[in-house]
Amino acid sequence: MCRWAAYCGEPLFLEDIVSSPAHSLIAQSHSATEARTATNGDGFGIAWYGERETPGLYRDVLPAWSDCNLKSIARQIRSPLFLAHVRAATSGGTRRDNCHPFVHGRWSFMHNGQIENFERLRRPLETMLPDDLYAARSGTTDSELIFLLALHFGLDSAPLFAMREAISFTERLSIHLGLGADVRFTAAFSDGKRLYAVRYATHEVAPTLYASPMGSGGYCLVSEPLDHNRANWMSIPEQSAVVLGADGLEVSVFETNTVQPMTPESVLLAAI
Repeated sequence: MCRWAAYCGEPLFLEDIVSSPAHSLIAQSHSATEARTATNGDGFGIAWYGERETPGLYRDVLPAWSDCNLKSIARQIRSPLFLAHVRAATSGGTRRDNCHPFVHGRWSFMHNGQIENFERLRRPLETMLPDDLYAARSGTTDSELIFLLALHFGLDSAPLFAMREAISFTERLSIHLGLGADVRFTAAFSDGKRLYAVRYATHEVAPTLYASPMGSGGYCLVSEPLDHNRANWMSIPEQSAVVLGADGLEVSVFETNTVQPMTPESVLLAAI
């Protein structure tokens, strides 16, 4: 499983999360403590927002600990909202366009988790994408595909609803194909104004998610605490959604509407 960290608040140097803390994201790339594997060396990436509407993006296939430019960039760039990710690949090869975060227009997205039986689900899921979003798919991961499905289901107008619909559709399709639904999903996504996160699993324990105040009125969301003082960190419950914005941090229940196996009629309606 991957590790990630995100921040929303007054402008903060990327290094305050990516490289400086005792258990920074770079440290987690080789010494994660709450993941199935301690090493997350299949690439990394950062998406950050500045004066333009669309985010900047820096990704590479090198392990985060070995990239000679990452610490320098993190020390120089200050941003009010950014997403950073170190990858342990579960689907898709080790290549730059499979590294998180993924960006489309003003939206950025990163994910920790897995869609079980994804190789059997990939083709029917991709057929759900309209032509413009299918053309935007440059990698082969389940994460990027879920992101594009959420854009199709209305991420611009109703972010949490769209993400719920994308996961629900995936679960129903898996049931319809006789595979059973099994999604593990802890993700962060942003339009540059608010930071959203979801911690969800169909059956098993969802990948971890923590929140803590940081900077001047800001918050960070992380897969693992950045220091060893657990009193500084709130564990986000499973089946939860988080919204960070000008009003602070809000946590709500996140549930999918996977009730029945998919029918041909439901596939048609979802495609409209």
